[in-house]
Amino acid sequence: MSLPQIAPYPLPGEAEIPAAKGPWVPETARAALLIHDMQRYFARIFPAGESPLAPAVANIARLAAHCRAKGIPVFYTAQIGNQDRRDRGLQADLWGPGMSHTPEHEEILPELAPQPGDFTLVKHRYSAFQRSNLEHLLRVRGRDQLLITGIYAHIGCMATAVEAFQRDVEAFMIADALADFSCEEQDMALKWTAGRCAGVLSTAQILNRLA
Repeated sequence: MSLPQIAPYPLPGEAEIPAAKGPWVPETARAALLIHDMQRYFARIFPAGESPLAPAVANIARLAAHCRAKGIPVFYTAQIGNQDRRDRGLQADLWGPGMSHTPEHEEILPELAPQPGDFTLVKHRYSAFQRSNLEHLLRVRGRDQLLITGIYAHIGCMATAVEAFQRDVEAFMIADALADFSCEEQDMALKWTAGRCAGVLSTAQILNRLA
């Protein structure tokens, strides 16, 4: 299965954000930002300049700038191209060989390029925690909250939220800083995580609470 071509759809407004079951509230001294898989290879299947990707990128950029100004760590995940079939594992059965080892595939979108002091983790599986030292990097910085942004909401972002919960890290899905294959799949990811493992907030709500 290859990646689909994605039709434009609107990102959820605050009135459409599902209420979270958990009582968690993001705090500046505890939070870290995750910018998940915002590489050209994954972004190329969205309609250029349209929702959901264009406004999601703008919101991620706002969040990243705010976090850097507040001393909140910023983490990226990024896959490496030309993966060995043995390392790619079962992902190859579902998604094929993946990206090539070229800037056109591997580069993080220029609007979201990592800055000095940010952390870029090599991505191996859906969850950002798998085969990475993300948890260790969070713990040694006294961080036990993770603000999740990026693509795709119902795959890697959702898997990361689930694993964060299982590691006692409070996760927050930032509803309008995510993009997905479709509106239905993004809504499903937000509703499922809100009821089981994460808070769900808008970019404006996060910026207000971390002000």
